[in-house]
Amino acid sequence: MSDETVNENTPEEEITEPVVASAEAGAEVETLAGAADNLELLAVEVVADPRDVRFDKLERAEEILRSSAPPSSRDEFENSFEKVVHINRCSKVVKGGRRFSFSALVVSGDRDGKVGFGFGKAQEVAECIKKASEASKKFMIPVNITSNTIPHSVIGEHGGGRVMLIPASPGTGLIAGGGVRAVVEAAGIKDILAKSMGSNNKANVVKATINALEQLRTKEQIYAIRGKRMAEKKAL
Repeated sequence: MSDETVNENTPEEEITEPVVASAEAGAEVETLAGAADNLELLAVEVVADPRDVRFDKLERAEEILRSSAPPSSRDEFENSFEKVVHINRCSKVVKGGRRFSFSALVVSGDRDGKVGFGFGKAQEVAECIKKASEASKKFMIPVNITSNTIPHSVIGEHGGGRVMLIPASPGTGLIAGGGVRAVVEAAGIKDILAKSMGSNNKANVVKATINALEQLRTKEQIYAIRGKRMAEKKAL
């Protein structure tokens, strides 16, 4: 009986052993696959460009601006446009060390013909951005827009800044940069050509762009000033 028992048990042992071995092999494969995934992630982190990992300070400032907005005005903020054009840090040397203060230049608009800018100073970045945002919303000017562009060419000046704006055909886009782009985008202009011909100071460029937009006049306004009537368009 002992021999028969041995013979009966040996096939079962032979069957169960490969199953256990295959399960252990599967676990080892999964472990190796997880380790390979971790190595790939580490390799990606090592190969990634440090400049891509570094967070842009202006984007961070916009996040601070978005988070500091009160809950009641967040819906208005989503419909409006606000952009931090420039943040400056000033250090004052005192007896105990250095004291830092920050200043921010913010442009805001409703993307429907109104735009303004504000300047704020504070001891912290978030506070100076909040002050600049509030100041930009207090003094907003109307802008005359025709067919997503400006009605005519114009040159704006402020201090050493000099900005030229030229109307563009549909589909051109915003051919502008820096403070000029922020102002025209906040005003709701979609097609324009711009050139900064003076100082590179951010504040002067923004103020010169605002001055140029203030000078814009539509055809109807010019005819009304001259006391003339526009010819009626006849149906074809």
